[in-house]
Amino acid sequence: MISKLSVILLCGGKGFRMGSKIPKQFLLLKNKILALHSFDFFCQMDEVEEIIVVCEPEYRFFFKNDKITAFALPGERRQDSVYNGLEIIKNKNSIICIHDSARPFLKKEDVLNAFNEAKIYGAAALGSKAKNTIKLCDNNFVERTLDRDKLLEIYTPQIISRALLEKGFAFAKKNKITVTDDVSLVELIGHKVKIVESSNENIKITTPFDLKIAQAILS
Repeated sequence: MISKLSVILLCGGKGFRMGSKIPKQFLLLKNKILALHSFDFFCQMDEVEEIIVVCEPEYRFFFKNDKITAFALPGERRQDSVYNGLEIIKNKNSIICIHDSARPFLKKEDVLNAFNEAKIYGAAALGSKAKNTIKLCDNNFVERTLDRDKLLEIYTPQIISRALLEKGFAFAKKNKITVTDDVSLVELIGHKVKIVESSNENIKITTPFDLKIAQAILS
């Protein structure tokens, strides 16, 4: 059976660091709201079977395409939002692709590479090697300098088999664990995650400065 992707597109963040009354994912980027850059990208992929958009009801009118299966409500934490999306996915055997709508510059080659690795290993995420020296600190005093060659910055999409993701959620719930990204749920149950080298343009729009960088990239 040919595997298909079920996308959970996270559009529920408040974006306080942007300093805007409107959540950052609904600000304009090159005459299109930020979230639609990712949404339209996934709509055009043949490998995508369904898209679950996680957002507040007042923003749902932005998303219009036959590939939308449903909407889900945002949760208190990121993992709650992902879980809400997972509960609505129709295909019980699909591979789940989780993406932050604040990352508008997806490359099809990167996503397909991660998808292919997830089919082999069960879980994969986009990332890139750390460019700066990273120091582990306590109260702003250096404890030690980490080996930069072993450090990677992790992006989205993160692509995980449904069975593994459900096991990870069950473990996190039972042990009351909060994670900051999706593949961490898989790590909790001792499963290895493959990191796939990503384009450097796969930036996350978090601050007004990030938005200026995004505008420059598109220009």
